[in-house]
Amino acid sequence: MVEPNDFDLPVEDYDFSSISDTCSLIDQMAKAGGFTATKIAAAREVLISMFEGLDSSRNSSKENGHLNWLSFPACLCATGTRGFFVEAIKRNRFNVIVTTCGTLDHDIARTFRDYYHGSFELDDIELGEHGLNRLGNVIVPNASYGDIIEEIMMPMLQEIDEERRKIDPENPWKGFGSVELCWAIGDRIEDENSLLHWAAKNRIPIVIPGIYDGSVGAQLFMHRQRASDFNLDLLADQQLLSDMVWTADTSHALMIGGGISKHHVIWWNQYRGGLDSAVQITTAPEHDGSLSGARLREAISWGKIRADAPQIVVEGDASLLLPLLGASLFAEK
Repeated sequence: MVEPNDFDLPVEDYDFSSISDTCSLIDQMAKAGGFTATKIAAAREVLISMFEGLDSSRNSSKENGHLNWLSFPACLCATGTRGFFVEAIKRNRFNVIVTTCGTLDHDIARTFRDYYHGSFELDDIELGEHGLNRLGNVIVPNASYGDIIEEIMMPMLQEIDEERRKIDPENPWKGFGSVELCWAIGDRIEDENSLLHWAAKNRIPIVIPGIYDGSVGAQLFMHRQRASDFNLDLLADQQLLSDMVWTADTSHALMIGGGISKHHVIWWNQYRGGLDSAVQITTAPEHDGSLSGARLREAISWGKIRADAPQIVVEGDASLLLPLLGASLFAEK
């Protein structure tokens, strides 16, 4: 039932003379409204509560009391938006990450080579003739992607292989899933701009359900040609997620886009009655039935988000919205 007195917050114009930083800008967004501006302000408040809950959990006697999930597609790590994820992981704002194999590809590649600015309108036939790959308006030379990933990963996998066989000669790959693989790679990356470096340093699990779908996955297959018993224990990842979900008092998520990353987060949270709060950023429409476009309210019907959970979907480009949120959330007070 809608009552007239439900609407008592007036729309206010921006006062640009009083905007001193991104925090104050988003504060004014909450008052000015304007469609997506209202949503980004609401998303910030949900994320602040997520982060405060994790701090409170760490100060309590329960080690796993509060779960913060982060899921995102790999494409953002081909851009400077990777810096949002790196900062969040460095600050321990999330304690479990779900993403795709391409995140490993881009993180490793950009550790050793540069990607470049391009445009959406470039001639893709001509780019291909010059060994240049276009990812939206980002240009990725062959030398900065497949070539360097193979150059780095093949000796690294050999080293990891030898290390595992010393630990357990009889069954070296037991319990070695995508989480352990990401940590093993991250332990060998010294670049503090690397997402894998910080995830390994803080021992934050990165779960990659589609680990073989990318350049790093191809390197795993190539390593198996040299070591026929090499394998990943992907069910070890699932056991870890099961343990985390069943021991969590509260569970919250920031989900960018959709696909396998988002679905893995909401899938596991259905076993505990759903997420306690959630923020999603997406550009996808709802009417095509895709998971990227599915609004969070749809997940309530599946038991993947609690009916009373604070939740907000912000429609827009994450490469624009995440830096705005990060500038406010990670501002030094």
